Amino acid sequence: MTGDPGRGVLDFLASTPLPGAGVADSRIDTHISTVFLAGGRAFKVKRSIRLPFLDFTTLEARRRACEREIDVNRRLAPGLYLGLVAVTRSPDGRLGFDGAGEVVEWMIVMTRFDQDGRFDRMADRGLLSRRHIQSLADALAGFHRDAPPRPGWGGEAGLRLTIDTNAATLTRFASGLFSAHEIDALTALSHDWLASLAPLLERRRQEGFVRLCHGDLHLANICLLNGRPTPFDGIEFNDDFACIDTFYDLSFLIMDMDARGLGKLSSLLFNRYLERTGDYAAAAAMPLFLSLRAGIRAHVAAATFHAGGEHGGGGQFHHDEARRYLGRARAYLHPAGPRLIAVGGLSGSGKSRLAASLAPSLGRAPGAVVLRSDVLRKQLSGVATEQRLSPDAYGAEMTARTYDRLLSTAHDLLSAGHAVVLDAVFLRLSQRDAVEALARDCSVPFAGLWLEASPRLLRQRVEGRRGDASDATGAVVDLQLAQDPGPITWHRIDAGAGKGAVDRQARRLLPP
Repeated sequence: MTGDPGRGVLDFLASTPLPGAGVADSRIDTHISTVFLAGGRAFKVKRSIRLPFLDFTTLEARRRACEREIDVNRRLAPGLYLGLVAVTRSPDGRLGFDGAGEVVEWMIVMTRFDQDGRFDRMADRGLLSRRHIQSLADALAGFHRDAPPRPGWGGEAGLRLTIDTNAATLTRFASGLFSAHEIDALTALSHDWLASLAPLLERRRQEGFVRLCHGDLHLANICLLNGRPTPFDGIEFNDDFACIDTFYDLSFLIMDMDARGLGKLSSLLFNRYLERTGDYAAAAAMPLFLSLRAGIRAHVAAATFHAGGEHGGGGQFHHDEARRYLGRARAYLHPAGPRLIAVGGLSGSGKSRLAASLAPSLGRAPGAVVLRSDVLRKQLSGVATEQRLSPDAYGAEMTARTYDRLLSTAHDLLSAGHAVVLDAVFLRLSQRDAVEALARDCSVPFAGLWLEASPRLLRQRVEGRRGDASDATGAVVDLQLAQDPGPITWHRIDAGAGKGAVDRQARRLLPP
């Protein structure tokens, strides 16, 4: 059952000055809402519509949905969601706003933002930067940390519902797009993955990782507001969609970026989020999480295709998009195997930059997990990544704990099938031997890379750092230079040769 608020209400909103703005200069219709844009504001009304996952057919239901949308989205976008306005009818039949007469519709008032500042449009123009993604990852890590736990949702049962819903919806729109065999094969493989991940998913649910999340976190639902990445339009109408594992929430964004060819930025988002949260165990579930997100996009595109497309006639675009996302859903469940890469060298040799450069192309999507000793040391110390530690935190005991954490976390990730890049000085032979032993124990391909540069360049680099996890100084470099690292059997790379040359040499040395 579908419909809109009364035609007279929509005509009124389209033709009269809107509160604090003016007459609407444009209108946007989505499958569940109509938005009028006027001046510096946007005004959203819910369509009177019933779908399998929502029912907005009564005025009271639309009021509750509007109030919930404001509450849900003010967590991430407090400056975007301004409040709720009633459309009222006076006794003489005239429509107005917040009048004394009968309420005939409810309207969300929002700050209007430049549509060119939406992240999907910025991505299309090549304008998304590392700074944008780092800021977004930091915001999402804080949002997920503070979101209310919802242990009654998610876990194995929550994902089983998603798998079965994807299967049913894909089947409904299969004609002209998908074969029954394709859908059945994807569904069976998804259930196999779910069975293997069930203990992890249930443990995460019990430990509080299922929370009231955004639920629809992709690039088109993120904008730049006052220069800050701001997610908006989170799910308010169905708790099954919003009360999910925090990493499943993040995975929609990672999948969207991956599908758009933004592999380097999706790897950056993934690893920055991991550094901020320490939630490395979740990486084991990425193949299923990404596949389910791609499956959702496949059936949405299929539904649009069968509805006639945005401009009528179905459209080759939506046909191809549905097929492409179904292919992604399958491919994510056949991931590349794990491997271990270690990048060592003195402070300032460029280890972290090289590790981040290599990660996107290694292993399963969205690339290898980068484990930095500098970050793990801060996590063990319970401080923010960029907060400087006292010299005591670099004593023998804490250094041993840091390397133990580095190896144990890498072991867990490799055992779960995820590629890993280790970023640490590895000045002691025993540390390098332990890494090679880890690769043998996990039966994964290994490459050790040793970066070398002149003392002058090392000092110059560490003294020029700002906002980095490393606390190294020129004096630390001098102490490292005075130590004997023992025989270096890892591949030596001239770190002073320039970024491009270093990257090319490193890639040639990686195992197949």
